[in-house]
Amino acid sequence: MSKEKKQIYIKEMTDQFDKSEAVIVAHYQGLTVKQLDELRKKMREHGIQFKITKNRITKLALEKTKCKELSKFFTGPTAVALSSDAITSAKILTNFSKENSHLKILGGIMGGDILDVAGVKNVATLPSLDEARAKIVGILRSPAQKIASILLAPASKIAILALEKSKK
Repeated sequence: MSKEKKQIYIKEMTDQFDKSEAVIVAHYQGLTVKQLDELRKKMREHGIQFKITKNRITKLALEKTKCKELSKFFTGPTAVALSSDAITSAKILTNFSKENSHLKILGGIMGGDILDVAGVKNVATLPSLDEARAKIVGILRSPAQKIASILLAPASKIAILALEKSKK
């Protein structure tokens, strides 16, 4: 790689690290090209960028970002997942690593918090934004349904009583 290309790569990676809310680092050694393509496809469907990185140059890019503590993970065959949704990227990588033992999650960063492997797996167990919204709507809706059924119950009982009386 020429010096100019390296500088462009460093600038692009610096921008991507700064823009991403979540960065997860993993080793991919042993995965086939087909498996990597399958993982990339799953990530792309959710707007997550999965890149195989050049460690030395990526460490230079990390120096100027909020993710500089991640540089310790960049040894060996390293890939990085960059996204605005930490939960979805953690879920996809965790599920994929369960199916393919060659993918090893090393750690990551979410917002300003550094995550180890256990932290990434804990984030993967959290509900996604849409799931959380659905639960909140369900919680807010259930009291209203209960109140409506309580208020309607006496009227329905009176109607049933009146119907029974009219049959006699």
